[in-house]
Amino acid sequence: MQVVTQKDALFKPHLLPIVVGTTVEWPNQDEILHNVYSFSETKQFDLGLYKSEAKKITFEKPGRVDVFCSIHSKMHCVVLVLTNPYFAATDAKGSFTITNVPPGNYRVKAWHERLPPQVKEITMPEKGGVKLDFVLGIKGLPQY
Repeated sequence: MQVVTQKDALFKPHLLPIVVGTTVEWPNQDEILHNVYSFSETKQFDLGLYKSEAKKITFEKPGRVDVFCSIHSKMHCVVLVLTNPYFAATDAKGSFTITNVPPGNYRVKAWHERLPPQVKEITMPEKGGVKLDFVLGIKGLPQY
């Protein structure tokens, strides 16, 4: 089970990558009411107004789920529901590690909620690892 906490009128973490079939718990740690909901095609739900208890949602199909609070307009997070366990979120320095990847050929996608994704093809060796660097951004902008 994964957890997205409601604290200081924010969802933490802001981005939660999970595998299809994962249940996410939504505890409210504020002293105020929240209403967690999503109208996303991947998963629609409305947990209603609640204050102290934690509610749970299971995500059955892959895709992006944008989650909001109907009371607090700045509360937003993204649940990224993926089809395999080979993913990672970056740390504060932008680094990431994906572990236990079997040998073979793969397409690795770097994703950001507001930028175009970038895909690179890799071959994972029998032993050792692969180092990848991504630079996300919008290409073709005018230079001034």
